[in-house]
Amino acid sequence: MSFGGPESEAEVLPFLQNVTRGRGIPDERLVEVGEHYYMFGGKSPINDQNRALLAAMKEELDARGIDIPAVWGNRNWAPYLTDVLRDEHANNGHTRFLAVDTSAYSSYSSCRQYREDYHMTTEALAEEGIRIEIDKVRQYFNHPGFAQAELECVREGIADFTAEVGTLDRSKHRVLFVTHSIPNTMQDASAVMTRGYQAQHEDLIEWIGGQLGDELPLASELVYCSRSGAPHIPWLEPDVNDRMAELKEQGVEGVMVVPIGFVSDHMEVKYDLDTEAAETAQELGLAYTRAATVGTRPAFVGGLIDLALERAAQVRGEDVEAPAVTSEGPLGPGSGACSIECCRGKSDKPVLPQWEAAAAR
Repeated sequence: MSFGGPESEAEVLPFLQNVTRGRGIPDERLVEVGEHYYMFGGKSPINDQNRALLAAMKEELDARGIDIPAVWGNRNWAPYLTDVLRDEHANNGHTRFLAVDTSAYSSYSSCRQYREDYHMTTEALAEEGIRIEIDKVRQYFNHPGFAQAELECVREGIADFTAEVGTLDRSKHRVLFVTHSIPNTMQDASAVMTRGYQAQHEDLIEWIGGQLGDELPLASELVYCSRSGAPHIPWLEPDVNDRMAELKEQGVEGVMVVPIGFVSDHMEVKYDLDTEAAETAQELGLAYTRAATVGTRPAFVGGLIDLALERAAQVRGEDVEAPAVTSEGPLGPGSGACSIECCRGKSDKPVLPQWEAAAAR
């Protein structure tokens, strides 16, 4: 399951209305926000990337001799999750689904909200007389598949950055790991029952640095992009553009940007990093290299299938290994789906109590 995105200029405004429904944002403001999409002909890259990921997952299932279907649904645009699962039930009789979200870290937006979506889908279909169950794999920021794929991206980025600037110099060059900013209150809620959104990124960055050793002689840090909402509400900082300006004042001459918070080159990467941040770097006179996202790298795709098999075994009550490259914290790497209280914050919407339901089977 993924966020979804428009595929033409005519779809941009309806898509943004879906995303912001209930917030009272006027259409005039949404049209301004939609400029990011209009710059790319109104087409978000995310749907094509999800199609590619789905195809890669199917290929991996086939390669392992696992004969089960794989489908894709969105929250905010077609194909909508509820429609996809209704069709799967009608056409193939399927009633049990195991979900993989296109987000690796724990927070309301990156995990719990998807669990709310699953609950709403099961309730909507139940009203039509269709009874289905949905479970999900654990957040996978520290799963070896995702971690190894990120490590590959950083290694390749180092080679590209070196080719651009010559010998890497700790006093002149910096690595900026970038993720989507979230409100501070959402960060706090994510840290109640897990290591938290920010710490999960920092843990993975530390692991990557340990794997690279002398391959990466530069200092690195976590920065943020894609802040939105009212300016008086604090969000995680620093913004990537602001941090580059600070680094320039400190004598830094070039940065390598690693989009560690994103699994593919969707709009936050194509606009916020490839367009806006690249323009900021050019204005500042900074050399700028953007590393790849994990996309459909074999390590990542294979890891997603491993996660599905792991969760299925847990639901069957089997004692299975749940590998992780870092220590998650209170839930542990083998916790499966989250507690019903995880990343709640102010949300009072019901979620599927996957962990509890599995334990009761």
